[in-house]
Amino acid sequence: MPLFFDPGYMLAVAPALLLAMWAQWRVQSAFAAASHEPAPLTGGAAARHILDSAGATDVEIEAIPGKLNDHYDPEKKVLRLSEAVYGSRSLAAVGIAAHEAGHALQDAQSFSLMTIRNAAVSFANIGSGFGMTMFVIGLMLAIKPLAWLGIALFAGTVFFQLVNLPVEIDASNRAKAQLVGLGIVPADEMPSVNKVLNAAAWTYVAATLQSVLTLLYYGSYLTGRDDSEN
Repeated sequence: MPLFFDPGYMLAVAPALLLAMWAQWRVQSAFAAASHEPAPLTGGAAARHILDSAGATDVEIEAIPGKLNDHYDPEKKVLRLSEAVYGSRSLAAVGIAAHEAGHALQDAQSFSLMTIRNAAVSFANIGSGFGMTMFVIGLMLAIKPLAWLGIALFAGTVFFQLVNLPVEIDASNRAKAQLVGLGIVPADEMPSVNKVLNAAAWTYVAATLQSVLTLLYYGSYLTGRDDSEN
């Protein structure tokens, strides 16, 4: 029975896992380097300036504990920034804050992929947890329709990742344009910001690749069982 720790699965998703480890190292390295480069505004102030300049004055900004757990909550219209980003006056902080502000602008401007992503979140959560549980139970009880249903539900997670990737890239592109356009970061200092945002983008590429490879692996496993029984 294939499980997430079986050798076949680990081999199948090895490219994604290696890419994820490299991307995380790049994020940490780029963030640490850019944290030592000063910026004219704190991350919180930069995000506020970007939002207000775009007319998104209804979006609140909150400081939260943790590191690199910054995110935008579309339901409550709140941009939450980690303490290291919210109060830091560095290129790393304004880069991350601008990226999350980019998500708020996507929401305010009804960016189509952002709308689809938000609608797919619940289904993706079901697919990543309950879907694979159904898959394993279906194999254990030899109920192939149940196993295929689990795969179908997990496909919702893959769909979410495929939509999420361009949403994240667009948010970074918006961030870069806003930082330069509003004079928050001079153009000649953007390379450090770009390194942080580009490294973060690779983490989403890795997550998307892993979900696709997982779907292909378990789908091929079931197909192989069907062929061997026929």
